[in-house]
Amino acid sequence: MERIRPSIAVILVTCGLSGIVTAASETMVFPGEDWQQVKPEAQGLDSAKLEQAVSYLKDNSGSDGVKELVIIRNGYMIWKGPNIDKMHGVWSLTKSFTSTVLGLLIDDGKATLDTLAKDHVRSMAATYSEVTLRHLTTMTSGYYAVGDETTGSYKHGPSPTPFKPAVTPLFQPPGSRYAYWDSAMNQFANVLAHIADEPIEALLRRRIADPIGMNAAKWNWGDFGKVDGIVVNGGSGNSNKHMFISARELARFGHLFLNRGKWKAKQLISAAWVDAATKARVPASMPLEELSGADGRGMYGYNWWANGVKADGKRKWPDAPVGTYSASGYNNNDMFVIGEWNMVIVRLGLDQRDLAITDTIYNTFLKKVGEAIEQ
Repeated sequence: MERIRPSIAVILVTCGLSGIVTAASETMVFPGEDWQQVKPEAQGLDSAKLEQAVSYLKDNSGSDGVKELVIIRNGYMIWKGPNIDKMHGVWSLTKSFTSTVLGLLIDDGKATLDTLAKDHVRSMAATYSEVTLRHLTTMTSGYYAVGDETTGSYKHGPSPTPFKPAVTPLFQPPGSRYAYWDSAMNQFANVLAHIADEPIEALLRRRIADPIGMNAAKWNWGDFGKVDGIVVNGGSGNSNKHMFISARELARFGHLFLNRGKWKAKQLISAAWVDAATKARVPASMPLEELSGADGRGMYGYNWWANGVKADGKRKWPDAPVGTYSASGYNNNDMFVIGEWNMVIVRLGLDQRDLAITDTIYNTFLKKVGEAIEQ
């Protein structure tokens, strides 16, 4: 475990109760082969109050409760559930990995936010010639695929053929409305793969996952097979093409973002990208497309959810620090990064049909975690 300069961030990942050993810490650390586990008091939290927060989350979750919850502060694991090594899909939480690949490509000078999708995927030229990577990563592209017609209750881009652009877009011009749309994210991944000239999983593995020590046996990224000669991973998280990962490994990804892209002494992705991606980029005043799968106005960054002010004038998590942001997906799969507390929270599960963990529930949980912090 390597110590680094003091920082102002903490990581939480949802799992379950487990034994913890005592240790002291005054600086940010990074895990080696595994996280160092310490009592909450060693990192400035009251154990009893933290347990109250965890109990609240357990009582307001489905059957998975807090079995896949992990809490990391200053790089130390201060709480973990019994199933943090359980590996499964995380649905739309995948989107935050997709945009991270965009950040890497921008760092490499291979793309910008204003790069046109048509310059790399020719099928976009006819109807979507003005769509940029910025539009795709903020869900404002208006992209509509062949097969995107509503399937039961699934309205927001369910196409099994996401790489076939429909003749008529969802809306025009790009950037004029917000629509949380899955097929657009899958086409986004296709564009990124062709810019990178390799599968985006391979790029993420080489540049991020391996350097931060993510266990290769505990994560993989589903794909659609080859599209124009390159394997395309699922950019959205639908159609079972999502990121498959455990809470323990996901915490490393959160810790990287907590430290603004720096791992130990090496900057793996630019701090400028981390800062930009995790702030609200969609104006609260932007019109919402009727079929949108979620309302991200005032809160959506580059495929991350910021603690912004919504269209109704209310903050997403009013009792959490303003700088809080999350990667989130169906089935109550969520990871929070809280710089003000030196903390990241990841709660994984497969239990949304039992009970959906709402923003209101998470807000109360975060409030209770904050009340446990003594220093």
